[in-house]
Amino acid sequence: MTDVGGIAADQLASYVERIEKLEEEKANLMADIKEVYGEAKALGFDVKILRQIIRLRKMEEHERIEQEEILDVYKRALGMV
Repeated sequence: MTDVGGIAADQLASYVERIEKLEEEKANLMADIKEVYGEAKALGFDVKILRQIIRLRKMEEHERIEQEEILDVYKRALGMV
């Protein structure tokens, strides 16, 4: 192991290379996701709403219910309902 200024250079290089590889994979995945959204949009789906649905599906049910209840209270307070 090469030590440069108290840093294990080989180990550092290994971490940097792993991160670079993961960043490349992430970029490829993001491109794939963008393509799927494009396909959905081409078929008439609202991409903004699809993104909201994806975000909501990631949430725990109790968190989603609580958020919807608070949103409803705010909307009623503003006379939107």
